[in-house]
Amino acid sequence: MDRAVAIQRLWGGLVLPPGPFYDGGARYFDVGGFERSESGEWLFEIGPSRTAVPYGFMIGPEGAFGIATTRWVPLHGTIEGWIESVSLAHDAFVYAERVTRYTGTRVETIDFTELEPIEVIAGITDRWWRGDDVLVARSSGEAEAFDAPQSRVALRFTGDLNWLANRGVS
Repeated sequence: MDRAVAIQRLWGGLVLPPGPFYDGGARYFDVGGFERSESGEWLFEIGPSRTAVPYGFMIGPEGAFGIATTRWVPLHGTIEGWIESVSLAHDAFVYAERVTRYTGTRVETIDFTELEPIEVIAGITDRWWRGDDVLVARSSGEAEAFDAPQSRVALRFTGDLNWLANRGVS
């Protein structure tokens, strides 16, 4: 309960731009109800979804941001990771010269060997990487939640990425 109150004080009312996955994500942050995950851990709602989705946006016992259906799936290690991810996606769509969307098994065709993970995202199920003039976001939360590998999605942003330096992402 103390964590829920602290998060509400810090983030309550914050409205973010829509994210590229999870039908845009939570509309705004507002701590809601509590529930137990399948493993018995306490989760609490972090805000209403922008659209009708078959899961809720939740904060887990260790502070991870994720989604919960009948299964808890942490997306980012922290709520700040989710915020940074949505913010980064917003900027990437503004500045990228080209955006390529990969779904299902096509996600596996992306070569991550030359890319470095972006740690500030605190990615667990959802991750971001960057390389020379390429930025990649991969979302696997829905795939894990519903045991549906065809639901994996990745976005590959290409072009001049100098704007990342202004965000503190090198």
